[in-house]
Amino acid sequence: MIKDDIEKKTIVGNWKMHTTSSGARDLAQGIVDGLVDESIDEEGASIILCPPFPYLALVGEILKDTHIALGAQNLYPEKEGAFTGEVSPTMLLDLGCKYVILGHSERRHKLGEPDAFINEKVKVALAAGLDVILCVGETLEQRKANQVEALLDRQLGLGLANVPSDALRRVSIAYEPVWAIGSATHHATPQQAEDAHSVLRTRFGQIFGEDAANEVSIQYGGSVVPDDAAALLSRPGIDGALLGGASLVVNEFLAVVRVAIAETRSVMQSA
Repeated sequence: MIKDDIEKKTIVGNWKMHTTSSGARDLAQGIVDGLVDESIDEEGASIILCPPFPYLALVGEILKDTHIALGAQNLYPEKEGAFTGEVSPTMLLDLGCKYVILGHSERRHKLGEPDAFINEKVKVALAAGLDVILCVGETLEQRKANQVEALLDRQLGLGLANVPSDALRRVSIAYEPVWAIGSATHHATPQQAEDAHSVLRTRFGQIFGEDAANEVSIQYGGSVVPDDAAALLSRPGIDGALLGGASLVVNEFLAVVRVAIAETRSVMQSA
C-alpha cells in the first residue's frame, strides 16, 4: 500500500479477539455513522477495520458503499485443504477483505510464529490479491540490549524475502514496539517512534530501492490513543497508526481519524 500524492495517513483498527456479533455491528455502524454525522472527510485518510473472523461478513456489509476498507487479522498460507480451524486468503477475499495483518507481535510471541512462516503468509496473501500490513517490532529486553536495529532489520528482511517488486505497492509496514502495546507504564516517545520508522525505511530502501522506500507506508502501532495521536502522526516518516484498544471505542477511533485528516490537510497546505 503506497502513500498517495498527498501523503494521506492510514488508520487501521485491529479489534483483536474482542466484540460479540451485536458489539461488532454497533461498533462498525457507530464508526460509519460518526463519519457522516460529524461530516468527517473520510477520503482524507485511509481507514481500515479488522474485526475477528466470525464478524467479517457482518462488518463487511456495514462498510459497503463507504470509504472504509475491510481487513482480516491473519490467514493460513494455503488456498484450501485439511487445515482444521484455519482461514485461507480465498475465504477472506470472498468475504470482501482487501487487507490482512500479518506478523503481529501477539502471533509472534504468544503463538510462536517464526519469520519464515510469516514470509510464507505474506507471499501467499499478495499472490491471492490481498494487501498486506506486515507488523514488526522489538521487545523491551531487545531494546534495553540495543538490538532494535538488528531486530527490525531481521524481521523486515526475512518477512519480505522473495516478495516480487511489482507487489510492493500492496505492502505496508506497522512498527509496533512490543513493550508499548497495552502498557500503562511503557510508552514510546514520538522521537523513538520516528527513529524506528527511519530505520525501517532505510532498510526497506536497501532491499528494494530508494523509490520503494519513499513510497512505502509505515504505521505506528504502540497503543496509540487520541491524546498522543497528533504528536505521533505529525512526525516525519510516520504515515499512520495501527490501533488496538482505541479502535474498540467509537469516539476514540474517530478522534484519531480526525487527527489523521488534519495532518493530511496540513501537508496539502504546506505543499
